[in-house]
Amino acid sequence: MKQSKRKSIQSQVGELLAEHNVTSAPVPVERIAKALGAQLRFSPLDDELSGMVYVKDGTPIIGVNALHHPNRQRFTIAHECGHLVCHRRAITKEIHVDKSFTTMLMRDSNSATGEDEMEVEANLFAAELLMPASFLALSLKEYPIDIDDEAAITALARKYKVSAAAMRFRLGNLFA
Repeated sequence: MKQSKRKSIQSQVGELLAEHNVTSAPVPVERIAKALGAQLRFSPLDDELSGMVYVKDGTPIIGVNALHHPNRQRFTIAHECGHLVCHRRAITKEIHVDKSFTTMLMRDSNSATGEDEMEVEANLFAAELLMPASFLALSLKEYPIDIDDEAAITALARKYKVSAAAMRFRLGNLFA
């Protein structure tokens, strides 16, 4: 992904957080989804299905697998918000279904290959929304950690309401 697109997504998330007065973790992702006009629907789905987003009569609807862990649900909501913000025109035409996020940042198999640009962008949006670089920089300034310190990573992940794997991946990408 081009650096300019990365910066654009980071900027969009920053504006969204500022607009909704979010200044610390955990980010209230459900409130932000609703502020974007989305209705959230939690339903038991097949385990491989994380979520979906579609627009019905002008209203975005985000479907979330009610059987998944709450942290995974938060990532799904943030990911689908990424589609709403970055790909609204494309998802208005069809239902956009996201299968299991199986790699460390909970990406699906398409985004893991880097071939589906929309999925890569939605994953970056979700990571930035749930673990904003500016918030993490402050957290690490207060409590510096070693990326190999499992207890510290777990504690930071708990603060942000994400998995330890997602936090480790995010920190590795941001500060490596």
